[in-house]
Amino acid sequence: MSTIKLGDKAPNFDAETSEGKLNLYDYLGDSWGILFSHPADYTPVCTTELGTAARYKAEFDKRNVKMIALSVDGVESHMDWIKDINETQNTSVNFPIIADEDRKVSDLYDMIHPNADDTLTVRSVFIIGPDKKIKLLLTYPASTGRNFDELLRVIDSLQLTAYNKVATPANWKHGDDVVISPSVSNEEAKTMFPKGFKEVKSYLRLTPQPELKNS
Repeated sequence: MSTIKLGDKAPNFDAETSEGKLNLYDYLGDSWGILFSHPADYTPVCTTELGTAARYKAEFDKRNVKMIALSVDGVESHMDWIKDINETQNTSVNFPIIADEDRKVSDLYDMIHPNADDTLTVRSVFIIGPDKKIKLLLTYPASTGRNFDELLRVIDSLQLTAYNKVATPANWKHGDDVVISPSVSNEEAKTMFPKGFKEVKSYLRLTPQPELKNS
């Protein structure tokens, strides 16, 4: 089993989900995607995460990001679990959850870490670009729930830096100043960044955030 690294092509797959059969590439189309795994159905942390994900769907939609979850249980179990999620989290699950009973997708994406647990997936997050390449990899232990504000922040940074010659500094959030890439000369920067820039050091130049694009 090969380990997926940043920049690798996201493996395509066909899977049964809570919303019917799905092919990953067809589902994503020209959009960005976020795939996140859950150790199992009817687990407390996952229940809160999927409820939170459902409430954040409008924010992901705004960024042209399609959501898809995975758990190693079957479709029937997912459908019953979704009722619990909707009831306890006061929401309505509005994205597909992959049924991965044979661990096919989990193995493809290296979601099972034997030193943590032989059968359950860890909490993996994969952000996939429109070019179907892996743009972000995050792995949490099964005991720690994800921060969806941070996932949105990272997506904002990924989309901004994909289409502009900038990088985002520590603790950056949408609207903050950004760093100009070292490959851009000061002369080029004057044209490229009409809002101007501040040269703190020759290698550290700050400029107001350019317009954010997502496609």
